Amino acid sequence: MVVVWVDLWDSQSGSSAKNIINCCFNIGRYIATIQGTNTNLGVPQCKNCWKWDHSTLSCCSHVSRCTKCYGAHSTKHHREKVWCCTENKKLNCAATKVGEPCPHIFKCMNCKGDHQADSYSCPYWHNCFNRSWHNRKSQELF
Repeated sequence: MVVVWVDLWDSQSGSSAKNIINCCFNIGRYIATIQGTNTNLGVPQCKNCWKWDHSTLSCCSHVSRCTKCYGAHSTKHHREKVWCCTENKKLNCAATKVGEPCPHIFKCMNCKGDHQADSYSCPYWHNCFNRSWHNRKSQELF
């Protein structure tokens, strides 16, 4: 017997997980069945303001924030809203071409590192199951 753990990103209702639990698939000549486990009690990251320790449903921010620059726009509108990606004739800057990476140096609003707020390289992400670490970090801010 082999046990494989898969972390599934899902909605708060768990609808995606409910659809695949008890489904079977083949791995070579073996049949595998997907079984559910208890929900992990990790520290949530808000998908609205991208800060840790609260869910999107309980967020107090009145605007969505960008994971790249923390601007008052959603990440999908980053290229349209930010000076470095849009054309600026006064500064003689051309718009960033579609498909090219944004020239921004990203700044994580949580750890102040040079990455997006939802990056796996963020120390907050690496400690997402360590509530005492997150509590210590939030105390350091005050």
